[in-house]
Amino acid sequence: MIPIKTESAWKGTSDCRDCGIRELALFGDLQEQDFNLIHSPIDDLAFASGVTIQSRGDQVSHLLTLRVGMVKLVRNSVDGRARIVRILRPGDVIGLEALVSGQVDNDAVALAGVKVCRIPVAVVNRLNEQTPRVHQRLLSAWHKSLKEADDWLADLNFGNARQRVGNLILKMRASSDADLVTLLSREDMGAMMDLQLETVSRTISAFVREGIIEPLDKQGRIYKICDTAALQEPN
Repeated sequence: MIPIKTESAWKGTSDCRDCGIRELALFGDLQEQDFNLIHSPIDDLAFASGVTIQSRGDQVSHLLTLRVGMVKLVRNSVDGRARIVRILRPGDVIGLEALVSGQVDNDAVALAGVKVCRIPVAVVNRLNEQTPRVHQRLLSAWHKSLKEADDWLADLNFGNARQRVGNLILKMRASSDADLVTLLSREDMGAMMDLQLETVSRTISAFVREGIIEPLDKQGRIYKICDTAALQEPN
């Protein structure tokens, strides 16, 4: 079982039938009769910003579906530097690889406050065996995870600093409004793209100065994208 951190708050039993992100989540395709196959509790948990939800190598017996907030997946490189390998958003599954290996491959750290559903692996395996809809959902989740990992590697680790930062801004756009973007801290952005913090800050300042993005808060996290094409230019 995933240990419940002291910083997290127990929220009680989850209601999968009335979940606000059910259409995005692992159980999105369940029908009424499928819920009879769920015999173990599915619980809601909340984690504060900066809390490590899972650590690389943890042996886990639960998966976590992200309901609210964002989570960064972190792995240390051979030279000891922390690299952010991917950002998870609502509907994504944390620790999906544990279905095969029984352990997680990356540290999962909460960005701001997050809420998750904790789903026993035994429940997923039972539904996978008896409900074709869940099996297909799992295959789709695997495919999405692999594709996003490849896309992050290709888009954020190649090209000059301007190209990398521009690609990250586009990737962090809100699903509800493609003109709005919420960025990570400059330090986290640098860890994702293997860039120095100062380089990230200078590049974002240049985008603002050129009118490509417009800051909407004093913290420098929320921006309006004014020129999408300019963020994709190679120069």
